[in-house]
Amino acid sequence: MKVISTPNAPAAIGPYSQAMVTGSLLFTSGQIAIDPATGNVVEGGIAEQTEQIMKNLGEVLKAAGASFDNAVKTTCFLADIADFAAFNEIYGKYFTSKPARSCVAVKDLPKGVLAEVEVIAEI
Repeated sequence: MKVISTPNAPAAIGPYSQAMVTGSLLFTSGQIAIDPATGNVVEGGIAEQTEQIMKNLGEVLKAAGASFDNAVKTTCFLADIADFAAFNEIYGKYFTSKPARSCVAVKDLPKGVLAEVEVIAEI
C-alpha cells in the first residue's frame, strides 16, 4: 500500500491519510470544503462548498496520478437532502464519466460543512 499526500489539498483533520493506493485502486478519504491555503471552510452555500470539494479531490487524484475520469465509485454525504439538485449541478461538471455513486443525507458533517465526497478510482 502507498500513502498519497499533497499540500494542495487540506491535511487530514484526524488519524487518517488523504488517500491510499493498493494495487491499481485509489481510495480517497472524504474531502470537505476546506481551503488548503487557509485551513478554513470556504464561505457560501452548497455550490461554493461543492466547488472547493471538487478542487480538493482533483488535487488528491492528481497526486496519485489519476483524474476525475479514473473514478469508478463515489460516496457523497449531504447535510441537507434539499441541496441534492444544486450539489449535482456542480458534481456533474467534474465527474463527466458518471461513476457509480451513493449520495445520502447525514445528521452532521465535520466542521459544520454542507457536503463531503470520497472517491474510489482506478490508476
